[in-house]
Amino acid sequence: MAGKPKLHYFNGRGRMEAIRWLLAAAGVEFEEIFIKTPEDLDKLRNEGSLMFQQVPMVEIDGMKLVQTRAILNYIATKYNLYGKDMKERALIDMYAEGVADLGEMIMHLPLCPPDQKDAKTTQIKESIKNRYLPAFEKALKTRVSNLPAVKKFLQPGSQRKPPMDEKNLQEAKKIFRMQ
Repeated sequence: MAGKPKLHYFNGRGRMEAIRWLLAAAGVEFEEIFIKTPEDLDKLRNEGSLMFQQVPMVEIDGMKLVQTRAILNYIATKYNLYGKDMKERALIDMYAEGVADLGEMIMHLPLCPPDQKDAKTTQIKESIKNRYLPAFEKALKTRVSNLPAVKKFLQPGSQRKPPMDEKNLQEAKKIFRMQ
């Protein structure tokens, strides 16, 4: 049996959070290897572990997978969470793309110039309220948070990351040389 998947990312939610959630939903334990410095990131790049020179990266089944959607698709398929047929997979892909769009908006908010932050926050809240939440609520026929594996992931002490704060933001900027 293969070992636990190894997740390479900084110690924050970001693009890795959906991967953590999916592994939790599948009931799969995973190991996290945190990138703490630009040199840690350079090491992964220099050893050829990052096809596109960026993270997240997940080591699983003898592979080093990059690109969030590719990782999610692999995990969902491996653990039978990617629908029973093409139609279900297409619906899953639509919702996944919606989540990705929403995540992009939210992830870029901390990088927004201070004088634009309030307007951007208002725009994001309107999109969430009027576009995304109604679509997701319509799709949910059962409560995902009540699935045993997800419920466990939501408990204190799990590998779930807290929302991004100023400290995490500064660490990420340092790692990714955005300062």
